Amino acid sequence: MPRKPPVDLTDPDNPEWTAEDFARARPAHEVLTPEQMAAFPKSRGRPRSADPAIPVSIRLSGRVARHLRGLGQGWQTRVNDHLAALIDAGKL
Repeated sequence: MPRKPPVDLTDPDNPEWTAEDFARARPAHEVLTPEQMAAFPKSRGRPRSADPAIPVSIRLSGRVARHLRGLGQGWQTRVNDHLAALIDAGKL
């Protein structure tokens, strides 16, 4: 089976920056008006949680650990949710 030729991902409307381009670059607040800057969000990333998670280490039996991991991605969140429900119900 013949190999496919590499795809040309260059874009003449958006050329790769050179060292000179980077040297001339300036922060947005130096080149945009205050009105333009106001259009951008002030913070980046996910909002802070009111109850952030705390990393803990716990030893589980092999049987329990294999079962929980076998539940697939998100198993730690589901375990946390189940424990929180037991606390809310006064059972833990």
